[in-house]
Amino acid sequence: MGMSASQARFLSLTARKNNVEFEGQQINQQRTTLSNESASYYSELCNMEVPTPPSIDDYTKVSYTFNDGAMTNTLISLLPDTTTEGRAANRYYVNYVEEWQDDYAIVPATSSLVEKRENAYVIGSSTLRKIDNLTDEAIDNLTDEQINTKLANDEYAQELSTAQKRAMLKNEVYLLKMVRDKTADNGDFYIRYVKNTTTGNYEPHLYAESELTQDQKYNNKQLASIPCYSLGSTRQTREVLHQEATVEKDTSGRYIAITIKLDENNSRTYPLTTTTTTDEEAYNDAMKQKWMRLKK
Repeated sequence: MGMSASQARFLSLTARKNNVEFEGQQINQQRTTLSNESASYYSELCNMEVPTPPSIDDYTKVSYTFNDGAMTNTLISLLPDTTTEGRAANRYYVNYVEEWQDDYAIVPATSSLVEKRENAYVIGSSTLRKIDNLTDEAIDNLTDEQINTKLANDEYAQELSTAQKRAMLKNEVYLLKMVRDKTADNGDFYIRYVKNTTTGNYEPHLYAESELTQDQKYNNKQLASIPCYSLGSTRQTREVLHQEATVEKDTSGRYIAITIKLDENNSRTYPLTTTTTTDEEAYNDAMKQKWMRLKK
């Protein structure tokens, strides 16, 4: 019994030893796997892009403006004169945009429901009248009877003297030129005067013949919505290029004044207003794109 017990004890210890060695091998294998993963993470970390956010300065714009009476002027560019003489005189060539409020401009008005009749275009009780493209001299040569006949059905004209009617016809020729310039339509235009219920004044409404004569616009009752134009207020712009100028800067390098040469003997100095604007939408979109790239 003693030998059998000893043998059994030996076999048990051998089995436990083998089991411990196997567990040790598993641990070593796990250590190797963890080491490989750690090396992979470290390599990935070294190759990662530094998460630097977009600079707000890249989406910020500094603009300079100066006022000349009712005009607001915005600088587009300042190009230094690189000649020896130009550098010595601190000379620049400036491009800028003039902007002003034009209170006597042709602007789109609300479309009107026009009825097409055999020889006329009618809105409510008013018949549209074609503008006669006459010279001032030709209008002056019209007799009073001819003037009154031309405007016999014009409600607005009934309140005017013959001299005022003559002036009205001249003004309509000027309006015709304005509306042609506005619409790039050099054809004929029709006119009617509409009373402004707020001011009590009559306002001209103009309709292009090219619109009125489009048969497909009219329904079976010969009614059509036709666009029209009237006088109104609008912002106008004009670009001024290659103006000779000198500029004054502050200690930070920003422009604070500009002197523009008007002619050989005259120039004028204007203080500059600095405006800083940031394109928040573009900046936020850049931040989003940056984040999406980092997540990949």
